[in-house]
Amino acid sequence: MAYAATKADGDLLGSWWSEDRGGYIQPTEFLLGRGGTVLGAMYATGPVGRMGADEAIHYITYRENIRRKEEEKAH
Repeated sequence: MAYAATKADGDLLGSWWSEDRGGYIQPTEFLLGRGGTVLGAMYATGPVGRMGADEAIHYITYRENIRRKEEEKAH
């Protein structure tokens, strides 16, 4: 979570920057895996496009199931 993100911060993340209301960063979401690997990202350009908690839980569960299956194959 970030507060008072600047345009430079948004540029580093590849975020959409809105110039209205004095300028602000649009929501930019990342799901990070072990070791900081980006498993998924969502970039909003307006009020629609934010990931809900239920969607994040579903995606994390899906990725964990894949990881467990890969570990089972390796053993």
